[in-house]
Amino acid sequence: MARTILVVDDEPGIVKIARDYLERAGFQVISAGDGPTALRLARQERPALIVLDLMLPGMDGLDVTRALRQDSLTCRLPIIMLTARVEETDRLIGLELGADDYITKPFSPRELVARVRAVLRRSEGALQPANILQTGGLVIDLERRTVRRDGETIELTATEFDLLAVLASAPGRPFTRAQLLDRVYDTDYTGFDRTIDAHIKNLRRKIEPDPNGPPRLILTVYGVGYKFAENDEREGR
Repeated sequence: MARTILVVDDEPGIVKIARDYLERAGFQVISAGDGPTALRLARQERPALIVLDLMLPGMDGLDVTRALRQDSLTCRLPIIMLTARVEETDRLIGLELGADDYITKPFSPRELVARVRAVLRRSEGALQPANILQTGGLVIDLERRTVRRDGETIELTATEFDLLAVLASAPGRPFTRAQLLDRVYDTDYTGFDRTIDAHIKNLRRKIEPDPNGPPRLILTVYGVGYKFAENDEREGR
């Protein structure tokens, strides 16, 4: 059965181009031209992924993303933001709200298809080693792509999970932002290093024992990037 992609944009021409290329690639496409309709379709149809424009009537793409991430039915739904905004701040806000990727307008339809496939591979289990990591009070099931603490599930996006899996698989090893981009995005990525910073910020908010205190699990390695803390670092020794 073809996977369904929800394309949300108020420009009919862009929706048509995206539909033509995605359907040619084997996907089924549904569309919405405003924020409220996008939310309704996401909850009713449960698409495999949403391509979401930022500038929408009724409710902009950032508010749609925020609402999707706060709803238990849609909190893990992959989102690729489509935006004409070129300011780095706008892209970071979208990523910090939980978008998995972004594409700036004007865009290549072939790049859109490639990004959709890449995000779906991550969300559907590109990481498949059959083992479980238990570290920092977390139980990370790499096969089922779940994270739990004290029996409670921590909801992560596909990108957040992949970042956590890379870091937690090698406690104490520093990774540069470029290395993390290479490991998380399995296609040539033309984004910027602060993409990783936005996802790390979200991860810390979700997995740190005290999100308001200094990080204990994912540590900043100044001048390099990030690492997952070893036991003695977590215990303050």
